Amino acid sequence: MEHFIVSARKYRPQNFEDVVGQQAITNTLENAIKNNHLAQALLFTGPRGVGKTSCARILAKNINQQYAELSDDEDFAFNIFELDAASNNSVDDIRNLTDQVRIPPQTGKYKVYIIDEVHMLSQAAFNAFLKTLEEPPAHAIFILATTEKHKIIPTILSRCQIFDFKRIGVLDAKNYLKTIAEKENITADDDALHIIAQKADGAMRDALSIFDRVVSFSGKNLTREAVTENLNVLDYETYFNMTDLLLENKIPDVLIAFNAVLGKGFEGHHFINGLATHFRDLLVAKDKATISLLEVGDTTKKKYLQQAIKADIPFLMQAINKANDCDLNYRTSKNQRLLVELTLMQIASITFDGEKKKSANYIIPATFFQALSPAVKEISKPIEKKAITVSKVEGSKSKLTKPILRTTVRRSSSLSLKSVHQKKEVKKSVIEENYDNHPKDAFTEKTLQEFWKKYTLILQKKGESSMASIVGTDIPILVDNFKIQFTLPNKLMQDQFKKGRSKLLNFLREKLNNYGISIESKVNETIEKKFAYTPQEKYNKLKEINPLLEKLRQTFELDL
Repeated sequence: MEHFIVSARKYRPQNFEDVVGQQAITNTLENAIKNNHLAQALLFTGPRGVGKTSCARILAKNINQQYAELSDDEDFAFNIFELDAASNNSVDDIRNLTDQVRIPPQTGKYKVYIIDEVHMLSQAAFNAFLKTLEEPPAHAIFILATTEKHKIIPTILSRCQIFDFKRIGVLDAKNYLKTIAEKENITADDDALHIIAQKADGAMRDALSIFDRVVSFSGKNLTREAVTENLNVLDYETYFNMTDLLLENKIPDVLIAFNAVLGKGFEGHHFINGLATHFRDLLVAKDKATISLLEVGDTTKKKYLQQAIKADIPFLMQAINKANDCDLNYRTSKNQRLLVELTLMQIASITFDGEKKKSANYIIPATFFQALSPAVKEISKPIEKKAITVSKVEGSKSKLTKPILRTTVRRSSSLSLKSVHQKKEVKKSVIEENYDNHPKDAFTEKTLQEFWKKYTLILQKKGESSMASIVGTDIPILVDNFKIQFTLPNKLMQDQFKKGRSKLLNFLREKLNNYGISIESKVNETIEKKFAYTPQEKYNKLKEINPLLEKLRQTFELDL
């Protein structure tokens, strides 16, 4: 069985062209060698896994090849001395090094000393090394490498030519992983490699280690699903779906989706940070000039561009602000889950225009949603009327005989709040149904629609804009026996309409002088929305009337 070599070692750069993401530094070093303009003390500093030691070894090899008449395969191993300062940090170790420095090379022109993790040297070792570094022999070149430049004493720093290595970009890391996957005959999704590159956080060595781990998990075919499962990271789809729910004001579905995230073992802090980053990426995707700042794959970038059309800038700015506040308060909160849930509910309420005035922390009332599951609905059914009889009619008042009631569930206490509501519902239904002695004047459909509009205006004046919007959704139709038919676009609005139906019914009966009127509401989710509720919808409606409005907004860079 062939011995396995990890990719970080197998694909370690052997020349400057193989180094990923450090083009400026490698070009500078190549030109310095070519023009014989190389300093005798160099300091390579930067995060872990970005190529500091690899560049030091490549530089050490190329220095002597520039002046040698030997073949390019000669690596001048006897001219390169590598010292690990983490385990050799005493004064004696540095003295041994300075003793070797005096001896000139047997082949080649230079002896190169690479001191890795140089910040681990003791104070005494730094002082012992200082004189040699200040006046090195002509044949000696020192390359120091460290991840913590601030721990090196200033007198050493002042004698070195410093090269700051940067974190490797996500796209550079992804492209390098794609090259390795092709060499290893591994099929990999673009998004899968992108997630690995992001998880590596700018370190190429970490990216290669994660790549090996994922390949061991899923074999020769790397998919986005397999990578997210193995690395236990939240997929882009989680944030896309959550944002859709937030834009649609679906608070119950938002809470269920968040519970599913927690069920996978993720912390609320991690989720809310990722959501804030997602909002930031949507904000970036709204402008062509900043789309290049999206560090995602091509497939995911298309999804960002599509969702950015739905989310307007005021929503994204408020959402980022609320997510940031949640992030700041998370550690000090005693109920961290509730904090995140409240934040999500507030974000979901940003685009809701059902109230006249909204506070900064406004949340859509729970009564707006049908939150009961089918099982709960079955248990909580109201008392079913079996029969109601009228024994005597005196003018407009009617007295009821004892009604025969049949309940479908366990009888509740007469003192409970539920029983009080049930009695009110029964009483209301009786009052609505017994108007035999009241007038029933005829009226036209046009007259009905006029009073219907007047009632909508009355609701708006009272500040009940939510009910006014629902009543104004469609035009009522008059059918047989004074029955009014009214169509709504969804079940949620139908439930809300039923709560205010009795007041509307009383208004119409009084104005039309007909107490035989009844209102039947039905749901037709395919009907076109005829009224604009949010600022975006109102703007779209105006834009349909006058297309030049969009040009005006773009010219003066106006917000909605």
